[in-house]
Amino acid sequence: MKFQTIRATCTAVALTGLLGTLATAPAQAATPVGWEGAALGLSAAQKQSQGEGVTVAVLDTGVEVDHPALKGRVTTGPDFRRDGLEPGNPKWGRHGTAMASDVLKVAPKAKILSVRVLDDDNSEESDREEMEDLRDSGASPIAKGIDYAVEHGADVISMSLGSEDIIGHYNEDEAAALARAAREGVTVLASAGNAGDVLNEVSYPAGYAGVIAVAATKPGGGRADFSTVHTYNDVAAPGVDIVSANNTGGYRPVDGTSPACALAAGVVALMYEKNPKLTPAQANDVLIATTHRPPGGGSALLGYGLINADAAVKAAASPPKDRTRAVAYTGKEHLATPDGTPKTTHPELDQGLWMTGLVAAGGGLVFLIGGVLLALSGRRKVPTGAAGMVQPQGPFPR
Repeated sequence: MKFQTIRATCTAVALTGLLGTLATAPAQAATPVGWEGAALGLSAAQKQSQGEGVTVAVLDTGVEVDHPALKGRVTTGPDFRRDGLEPGNPKWGRHGTAMASDVLKVAPKAKILSVRVLDDDNSEESDREEMEDLRDSGASPIAKGIDYAVEHGADVISMSLGSEDIIGHYNEDEAAALARAAREGVTVLASAGNAGDVLNEVSYPAGYAGVIAVAATKPGGGRADFSTVHTYNDVAAPGVDIVSANNTGGYRPVDGTSPACALAAGVVALMYEKNPKLTPAQANDVLIATTHRPPGGGSALLGYGLINADAAVKAAASPPKDRTRAVAYTGKEHLATPDGTPKTTHPELDQGLWMTGLVAAGGGLVFLIGGVLLALSGRRKVPTGAAGMVQPQGPFPR
């Protein structure tokens, strides 16, 4: 009898300890975590925060709510793309499902608000023209998606998408919607673009003021070859071989600044649980101040470096004062960066990037001459939708 009492007591103690461990251990996201977990310092960050009570709006191609990695975490908003595709179609939600799972990989207790603003495949000329016409008519699906997310309780907006246009495609409605988001205290992130190894085009919404632009790194911390190089880059996150949820079930590895943006949005969600009063300016400053800073400081390659999730969540508890306000430009000062690095200071461009730029310039000259000759001859007309296409910034097919 005495032995049975001792055994029962030990069992009770063991069970109590186990339950206590389970109660304090960070919840694990269903999506497998690869090298990006160690690169971002997720394990330590998730011991501080899980993103509970935070809503991340994923403006994308739609999210399959029944995927095991997402079930019970997603609210579906309107479809501003309105192309006739519906959930269950293999061509619906491929990219968006992957991005939502990457957000939850970092912040497993956050909520996802899915707003569909683009297709998974905009390669057809008709799709290009339709998206271009929508944006130019003032009915930008992206602008509508931003407004909807702000009006329906989003704390963070993640946009793993961008325009393909060598001169960029600025849209006034989208810029105005982003201004409204900032005014309401919503932090917005966007992928920097995947043209770093091609023509390195400007990409919007990453290029808009007030948006945290996220570049992509590869294992080891270097810039992923495809990651766009521009001065609007703020921070970087892993973007190569990121295992993400597939809309038709299971998981698949993906590349792009898209998963980098989604992972960064997850980190901001962790920061918001730690400090719900965080402003967009403070979120931006904390991310930048706590990065794994590259030698030489910030640059157009990876912004101010790879995000350090653990340090960012800790710093979010006591962020720097938000001094954001309208000021008159006098011409004597420029907007300094958090570490004092002038915006005009950049590292020397490596030979590969220099050659890419040279080839791009030569190709552009040839196209310009050809375009002038064609215009003069009147033999054919360039399709109006050939430029300014908005598309997901990864994942690339594998």
